Amino acid sequence: MAQGPYTDIVIDHFENPRNMGEMERADGMAQVGNPTCGDVTKIFLKIENDRIVDVKFKTFGCAAAIASSSMTTELIKGKTLDEALKLTNETVARELGGLPAAKQHCSVMAEEALRAAIEDYRKKQGK
Repeated sequence: MAQGPYTDIVIDHFENPRNMGEMERADGMAQVGNPTCGDVTKIFLKIENDRIVDVKFKTFGCAAAIASSSMTTELIKGKTLDEALKLTNETVARELGGLPAAKQHCSVMAEEALRAAIEDYRKKQGK
């Protein structure tokens, strides 16, 4: 049963986050913060042959921020970098069963962290 403004899917990803943690020697890493609410997300990528073979995240924030990061990692694992770059915050929010309007920025933060981590990887590769 949904609690307050959050769907059961958001609650599940908050209480049982997927792929949480840090990754040593990540191929791509980025940290993005939202100064308005103080949330911070870090995404770590392990990449082989332009494909995301592993992903981890650490998020300091509310239930929506943690759930958005968790869902983002689930949606990009196994995808090519170009496929992962097509992921939008709207898709993340939809997969979570919707987010309250006041929490939409949480899915945006997850998307921005993903894009920045891929950019970090490509910079390291000289691309």
